Amino acid sequence: MATSPQEEARAALTAAGQLPDAEIDLAAVALQFARIDAPEADWRAAAAGLTELAQAAVAAALADPEADAGDADRRREALAAVIHGRFGYAGDTERYDDPANANLIRVTERRRGLPVALGILWLHAAEAAGWAAHGVDFPGHFLLAVEGGRGQALVDVFAGGTGLAAPELRALIKRIEGERAELRPGLLRGMDKRSVLLRLQNNIKLRRLRAGDLTGALACTEDMLRLAPDAALLWREAGLMNQRLDRIGAALGCLDRSLEIEPEGETARRIRNVVEELRHRLN
Repeated sequence: MATSPQEEARAALTAAGQLPDAEIDLAAVALQFARIDAPEADWRAAAAGLTELAQAAVAAALADPEADAGDADRRREALAAVIHGRFGYAGDTERYDDPANANLIRVTERRRGLPVALGILWLHAAEAAGWAAHGVDFPGHFLLAVEGGRGQALVDVFAGGTGLAAPELRALIKRIEGERAELRPGLLRGMDKRSVLLRLQNNIKLRRLRAGDLTGALACTEDMLRLAPDAALLWREAGLMNQRLDRIGAALGCLDRSLEIEPEGETARRIRNVVEELRHRLN
């Protein structure tokens, strides 16, 4: 029997979940998540578009010796010219909460997306060019850092690849957290590839929860667990969603798994209380 596109995609996510983070193909995995949410979409056309983007990034690196030699800001400018200039990608300011903005297939079709979706395009292009880059877990707004021989260039990918120095970062945190907010240690924490992909999918999960689609949010969480099978937080979330759906056996399985991964601490104590209550309900 032929497998469905969603089954193929989920098998690919499970395989990626067994890989070390450095070996994950960020854009390819994001496409598999997108296939699950939009099985009717042309994911092969999206993959071809990503290949074209990567080739353009390689050409840009070859055409700019200073960038290729390690000038981080020149690298930022070169990637912005490719992604936002030549290919026309931009942040979707008009329909920010549209779920299509977190689906990489739809993002390649519409040339619009959320910060983290655009960030995946940047990371894909940077890797093709041979330039180090990583996501930055800035509060409420995904940023990106492009590395160079003399430091890094911080990038607001949602704003067309604009560079961010301390004054811009300070203005950004005030816009997000209020006028009393200030820059502080930990605001520019780097993200590995799994974290970037989970942040992308978290947008879909939260939108489903806000819409009252608990079953859909649970399905999204289960797919995230295929990529990150050791994420205790996701196991807890899946367990509590199953509890709300009155799937007690499934809830216990998820919560028990979370306790195997993180057996200590206040959160674990609370989860054990929930587990005890659920086991009483089964008796």
